[in-house]
Amino acid sequence: MSTITLAPRVTAVRRTASARPVAAARPVARGQVRLTRRGRAVVFLLALVVVALAAIWLAAGSAATREDGGAPQVQLVTVGPGDTLWDIASDAAATSGDDVRDMMETIQQLNTLDGSMVYVGQELRVPTH
Repeated sequence: MSTITLAPRVTAVRRTASARPVAAARPVARGQVRLTRRGRAVVFLLALVVVALAAIWLAAGSAATREDGGAPQVQLVTVGPGDTLWDIASDAAATSGDDVRDMMETIQQLNTLDGSMVYVGQELRVPTH
């Protein structure tokens, strides 16, 4: 079993000319740190500097460059009678080895199509890998 001992705290009271009691400074317990307003500001600024340096260090490893990746290689395909977007995407996917659904989505994005509806004579940009 553990034992707790309590020691009474004695504070000295000084009398001033105005006869108001002034309490003595409270003793600081061992292991406890008291920071002044300036100390708190210094600790805050140091933490802020550490965070900023960490952000700069992480951003330095970015793979972004000022050069563009270049335009994707595309070929123009004219939609013929009976052609569907699935047929065009499956032909393109067969040459590139991609999934047909992914190729359809890519073709839709390249040509800003709302759906899979294509019209005879329409020219579509189809990616070539």
